[in-house]
Amino acid sequence: MVSVPRLVVAAPASGSGKTTVATGLMAAFAARGLDVSPHKVGPDYIDPGYHALAVSGSGRTRPGRNLDAYLCGPERVAPLFLHGAAGCDVAVVEGVMGLYDGAAGLGELASTAHVATLLRAPVVLVVDASAQSRSVAALVHGFASWDPRVRLAGVILNKVGSDRHEELLREALDGSGVPVLGALRRVRAVRAPSRHLGLVPVAERRAEAVAAVAALAEQVRAGCDLDALLALARSAPPLADAPWDPADEVARAARPGPGGDGRAAAGSEERPVVAVAGGPAFTFSYAEHAELLTAAGADVVAFDPVRDERLPPGTRGLVIGGGFPEVFAPDLSANEPLRRAVAALAADGAPLAAECAGLLYLARSLDGAPMCGVLPADARMAERLTLGYREAVAVGDSALAVAGTRVRGHEFHRTAVEPGAGEAPAWGLLGPHARAEGFVRGGVHASYLHVHWAAAPGMAARFTARCAAW
Repeated sequence: MVSVPRLVVAAPASGSGKTTVATGLMAAFAARGLDVSPHKVGPDYIDPGYHALAVSGSGRTRPGRNLDAYLCGPERVAPLFLHGAAGCDVAVVEGVMGLYDGAAGLGELASTAHVATLLRAPVVLVVDASAQSRSVAALVHGFASWDPRVRLAGVILNKVGSDRHEELLREALDGSGVPVLGALRRVRAVRAPSRHLGLVPVAERRAEAVAAVAALAEQVRAGCDLDALLALARSAPPLADAPWDPADEVARAARPGPGGDGRAAAGSEERPVVAVAGGPAFTFSYAEHAELLTAAGADVVAFDPVRDERLPPGTRGLVIGGGFPEVFAPDLSANEPLRRAVAALAADGAPLAAECAGLLYLARSLDGAPMCGVLPADARMAERLTLGYREAVAVGDSALAVAGTRVRGHEFHRTAVEPGAGEAPAWGLLGPHARAEGFVRGGVHASYLHVHWAAAPGMAARFTARCAAW
């Protein structure tokens, strides 16, 4: 049994202020000297960047980690949480959408309520009170009574207009049985800028983000009962699950047989260098991917395709995740030495794994700006956002998966690639979104689909083995 103080910050709907409260609460706890573990329900990459910044106030460094019951499976949620929260004083989990909103058509799966029950964590509901008074009691009562498995243990009132407004809200909630743990006024100064895929990532506005997080911490400190919130987190019962262990996962995945590749690099004398793209253009990644690659025997080295003109010395494999290359297309294109180096590495047959932004970077062009030219495709901004969970199957063998491997993934982009798939596609999407998608060419696997490798550790084992053998 493992005891971790924890709470989940949820809301009736998107736009209620979950990110404001969760990030401010993380920062306020960290300012007290607490070691805070930050988590986010769902596949979103951007909020965890703000979470990681918020918890750095204690002088400790922890990445923001995702808890996604669709991508990783419900059985992995608590183990992944315990892995990320190991040794912390308190963990704060920011929810997604409305409390009971899950994967489309799949009921509660991957909802904030689902994750809260898997973690046996108390829930604090953030309510946008800007256009109501007594009705807030009916709303809170409904959310508290909907699912008896969900422990709705407190309310934070957001966007409160005045002292009188707060008084009316508190009076209405007096008999609800759900305590009010905070009330926050409307504050425009701490709003983070957004664009086509949500908030602007921390990496693109570091100085402004630091100031915004500090302001959120002060707002939460002044408006919330931090002692009561910490006591609530400490009331969470122990979890019986064992923490997720990347070394164990890779060892199991590397065994011959279904789901295994049998050729992991772990234990070999030479650790192949796997270069992982970062910097402001490539900010989307799950922390567990680097941990799995390291456990599989890789030497993971970060590089910035905007600024670095060379790949890390000894690079034998390349991972290019998601981000905003469309914002940095002129800078990426201007870095011709690195584009040539990436193209040469691909031409030599080295393993390259590219997701979404990585796919665009490997294309011939992006909105007319020359890219690496590894793939016979061109990318452009699109009018519509493509967003949602997907099921997929590997069409053929690649550096990441053997043919027939089934995965769950997530699409999140406002760009289009023509053609959308190569002669050898990366995936065949299943169900209502059925189509061939992505490219496999030599050692290259490029696709729009984001896959969480914690649910498919064989990908890290296989990719590292390919890098070691190249």
